[in-house]
Amino acid sequence: MSTQQSIRVLIADDHPVVREGMAAMFSNIPDLELVGAAEDGVEAVAMARTLQPDVILLDLVMPRKGGLEAIHDIKKENPEAKILVVTSFTEDDKVFPAIKSGALGYLLKDAPPEVLLQAIRDVYQGESSLHPTIARKLIQEISQPSPLPPTETPLTEREIAVLRLIARGLTDLEIAQNLSITIRTVRFHVSNILSKLHVANRTQAALYALQEGLSDLEDLD
Repeated sequence: MSTQQSIRVLIADDHPVVREGMAAMFSNIPDLELVGAAEDGVEAVAMARTLQPDVILLDLVMPRKGGLEAIHDIKKENPEAKILVVTSFTEDDKVFPAIKSGALGYLLKDAPPEVLLQAIRDVYQGESSLHPTIARKLIQEISQPSPLPPTETPLTEREIAVLRLIARGLTDLEIAQNLSITIRTVRFHVSNILSKLHVANRTQAALYALQEGLSDLEDLD
């Protein structure tokens, strides 16, 4: 298998059965390569630094250093790190900080294998991936009055159009096809949107769009 064509994945989970189960599953998937398995948050940060994986699968409750602290440390060292939380916890004090810290996805461990595999591919592409329970929590959270300051530089009409499609969960390719523009142009707009909104990733941008009425909740169905 060519590593250039595979998604290099790092797992961080304190349960051996989880690490071994994922390793066994990935061994049969041509486009995924397991490059490391950390037993706690300290190892996760160190291995993320040395291995530079494409996607990091991270549990939240681990010894020595928890997942939230690990996300913060990993993103501090590498702002471009792509993190997918895979955990059993749905409490608000874990969900919201994980997303705000820069995790692109949040899945529960009861997710079917095919959902996990697709989530890894989505996060690798810079897309968000949320378990339905987590998505509902975020929608409930953003139904509250907005604490976000107004943007100093308003979005252009084209950027608003791109943001609405991001909120619908479309990929860069799908946005390009929808708006009849190139993927490179889409990525340029996405970069500008994140910068203007002062958000870390597409998930946060999508939440902003919903909160500010730029997209309808029905678009998420």
